[in-house]
Amino acid sequence: MPVDEILLDAEERMEKAVDVFRHSLTGIRTGRANPGLVDSLRVEVYGSPTPIKALASVGAPEPNQIVVRPFDPGTLKDIEKAIQAADLGFNPQSDGRVIRITIPALSTDVRKKMTARIRELAEEARVAIRNVRRDANKAADTESADGGLTEDDRDSAKEEVQELTKTYEAKVGDLAKVKEAEVMEG
Repeated sequence: MPVDEILLDAEERMEKAVDVFRHSLTGIRTGRANPGLVDSLRVEVYGSPTPIKALASVGAPEPNQIVVRPFDPGTLKDIEKAIQAADLGFNPQSDGRVIRITIPALSTDVRKKMTARIRELAEEARVAIRNVRRDANKAADTESADGGLTEDDRDSAKEEVQELTKTYEAKVGDLAKVKEAEVMEG
């Protein structure tokens, strides 16, 4: 496997790790209403679990409220049950057409727990990035042992993989810092 392929594969996998981290952050509550808080919910309708986004439009018209408008009014009760069953600490209110979810203010203890969770997720993402680095270095070593790379090429490939690692770890750190600030300000 040429150096370019090793580096490209490593970069793609590191980018995926950052994307997974970014997506997991959307489910973490801040003091504000965010449709991402309920986006990952699955609703049992028509005999199968369906993502809430496929059944309704989800918006946040006010800083402390999420509004869920089902495309089919017949699914309203099922969506309401799914929100309650998710045990997110929300109490959905239905008027027969839309579901309104008022987001309660976060206590200091809850904010600290959320921040700790963000740090855990960030560390998981960093570990994933480091695993990609290990795999890329192993691929470079293997390629060098098979005679496909010179020692200098192998060493420079490892240096480039290390630079990629630093770049993507910094991205994770920046995303975590921004989310922590959102959680703590509220």
